[in-house]
Amino acid sequence: MRRLLIVGCGDVARRMLPHLLGHYRVLALVRDREQGAFWREQGARPVLADLDRPHSLQRLAGLADLVVHLAPPPTHEGKCPAGDSRDRRTRSLLAALARGRSLPQRIVYISTTGVYGDCAGELVDETRPLRPATVRAGRRLDAERRLRLLGRRGVVVSILRAPGIYAADRLPIERLRRGSPALCDAEDVYTNHIHAEDLALLACAALRYGRSNRTYNASDDSRIKMGEYFDLVADHFELPRVPRVSRREAEELLSPLQLSFMSESRRLVNRRARQELRARLRYPQVADGVAAAAKERKIRC
Repeated sequence: MRRLLIVGCGDVARRMLPHLLGHYRVLALVRDREQGAFWREQGARPVLADLDRPHSLQRLAGLADLVVHLAPPPTHEGKCPAGDSRDRRTRSLLAALARGRSLPQRIVYISTTGVYGDCAGELVDETRPLRPATVRAGRRLDAERRLRLLGRRGVVVSILRAPGIYAADRLPIERLRRGSPALCDAEDVYTNHIHAEDLALLACAALRYGRSNRTYNASDDSRIKMGEYFDLVADHFELPRVPRVSRREAEELLSPLQLSFMSESRRLVNRRARQELRARLRYPQVADGVAAAAKERKIRC
């Protein structure tokens, strides 16, 4: 049974695990023993290491046949200086993997659709030129480029570019309760989504069907604006719809981080993922996932 290493053991990784056990010997890179205990209980073998401490990664050399890399780039000032577009975590990981006698056969990496930058609401497929507008997206692009170099050495590298990931516990409920405004329709941006469960399924599919040095838009079929998304969640969870304001008003009311998500507009085309990864999404429309989350909440209550 081939050994599969998960790097970045968060929500999506946990959702992947039931689909991996029985097919692979799953290893989970974790930072501490408490986290390791959880993964051991779930049926994986924990590997204690930290992407922010490169010397701790030495044990990864030759350890795995396949790698699923879900870890985000560093964001803290102390770990990655502001303006530095290098993803030091991915660089450290790949350096450690390269020290082994043999490289992994396959790597699946979860990137972001932020690498496209603002596309003014146009349809965007994987051939679109990459123009990341934020440091965080620039670091993702750096990771993609580093992985592609490894792909030229015979490793099958498949990159999933994910948009906004949501789930029942990953909805903008608190924002709606605060009444933080959204842009008026005339100035609003198109936003894209993928349910965490569907992203997990796409990552598992990429382990089987992903092509070498190939990118995939890991998005659902929805093409709605951000304000429509907020209204959708508000209606399903019986919350007031947030007010709509002009962009000039938003600049006075919202934080720079919130505004950054309102500065890029694109409509993703997921045809390649649908066809090549043979994807059957559980929630093909964001409305499907939000409705399921609301139903789940009512059952719990």
